[in-house]
Amino acid sequence: MRSQVLGKTVEAGHRAMKDEGEVLVAGIDVGSAFSKAVILNSAGAIFYHSVATRGDFSRAAHQAMEEVTSQAGLKLEDIGSTVATGVGAANAPLSDDQVPEISCQGKGTKHLFPSVRTIIDVGDQASRVIRIDDEGRPIYFVVSEKCAAGSGRFLQIMARVLQMDISEIGVLSLKSTTPVTFGTNCAVFAESEAISRIAEGASKSDLLAGIHIALAAKIHSMVERVGLEMDCAIVGGGAKDSGLVKRLEDKLGVGLLIPQEPHITAALGAAIIARERNLLPQTE
Repeated sequence: MRSQVLGKTVEAGHRAMKDEGEVLVAGIDVGSAFSKAVILNSAGAIFYHSVATRGDFSRAAHQAMEEVTSQAGLKLEDIGSTVATGVGAANAPLSDDQVPEISCQGKGTKHLFPSVRTIIDVGDQASRVIRIDDEGRPIYFVVSEKCAAGSGRFLQIMARVLQMDISEIGVLSLKSTTPVTFGTNCAVFAESEAISRIAEGASKSDLLAGIHIALAAKIHSMVERVGLEMDCAIVGGGAKDSGLVKRLEDKLGVGLLIPQEPHITAALGAAIIARERNLLPQTE
């Protein structure tokens, strides 16, 4: 486990120096697949940890906070204020307040990329496209429909069909020479179609490339509705899929900014909001 600190990394054993009187803040993003916790101090150091949610929001949120405070050499009582976000935010036992995920994504991504104005968030349950202002506040956003075909869940379904680890599908997709064209926008029917294409002899790389193209097309239509303003960043678990990122860049005709740890941006934004509310001074 490594923790990001403003463009560089420190080993997880690094201790967060807490000056007397300093208020440390935390953000918890309780997601459907993973729960992420971030601690932020006045020097701008970011300590983070992620755990699988496994359907238990309260347990996952508590475990993520215990892990990140331990790695930072802190105790839970050292954290002065905690803001929760995500689908399970109401079940986060250690939070002082809850903030919508859209707002947290804006704050967190803007912190890492000050020039960003458009954010593509490819999450487990949904994809979102958010346009933000100079302060990271959402101006306008759209969320994908409930069907899994518009979210990172689509990639998980196909990885399972192909009996692959999801971390492997991006690289393999880039090896495609003849991407498969899917005739449906439904994840359930696409799963059946993929199985049929495998029986017909289609390669895994071509199937994956077809899935990435289909998902990129859905996200592209969302970006058109919001209005693309540069710079544009991609966050969430989907940002780790190099095949999806490449197809999105091709479809949009722009390069995308990608955080070193794209799955923690909402938790980071929650911590930043906690800091702003506590007027925690920030040193350069």
